[in-house]
Amino acid sequence: MVVPATLAVIFVLLYLLFRSFKDATLVLAAVPFSLVGGFWLVWALGHNISVATAVGFIALAGVAAEFGVVMLVYLKNAHSVRLAAGEPDTEQTLLAAIREGAVQRVRPKAMTVAVVMAGLLPILVGSGTGSEVMTRIAAPMVGGMVTAPLLSMLVIPAAWYLLNRRRTPAPVHAHAPADAVLHQPSTR
Repeated sequence: MVVPATLAVIFVLLYLLFRSFKDATLVLAAVPFSLVGGFWLVWALGHNISVATAVGFIALAGVAAEFGVVMLVYLKNAHSVRLAAGEPDTEQTLLAAIREGAVQRVRPKAMTVAVVMAGLLPILVGSGTGSEVMTRIAAPMVGGMVTAPLLSMLVIPAAWYLLNRRRTPAPVHAHAPADAVLHQPSTR
C-alpha cells in the first residue's frame, strides 16, 4: 500500500512540475525499470518484502523519478536549442537533439550511481547492531541503481521520440514522372 501511494504522490508532483500529463507519465513509466533491479536483488539475497524493503523501494522510486526528470529536461532543452538556432522541426532534428541530450546525461548519471553505490554497498554487506534492517533498506536501492540508469537512458529517449516525432509528408518531387506528363488530359 505504501509503494503505490508513493508513486501516486510522485505522479502528482511530476504533473505539477511539467504541467503535462504526457511528460509526467513518461517519467513515471521509467520507475518500474528501477524497481525491477530492486526486486531482483531482494529476491537474490533471500529477503522477504517488509517495511524496511518498502522504505528502500520508496527511496529508489524517488531516485528513479529524478533520473527521468533530469533526462527529460535535457532532451527538451537540446530540442528547443536546436529549434531556436533555426533548424527545422523535423524527425532528424528531434533525433539529433535526443542524441545530444542523452549523451550529456551519461557522466552526471554515472557519477550519481557511483556515489549512491559507494554509500550503500557498505550498508548492504555490513554486520553488527541494526545491520539486518539496514541491509533490507539498502538492497532495493543497490539493485535499482544497476537497472535504473541503464534502462532510463534507453527507455526515456526512445519513448520521448515516439511521443514527439512528426509525421512528415511524403517528399514532393521537382520533376513529375514521364508517363504522368504523357497521360495528362488535353487543355485545348
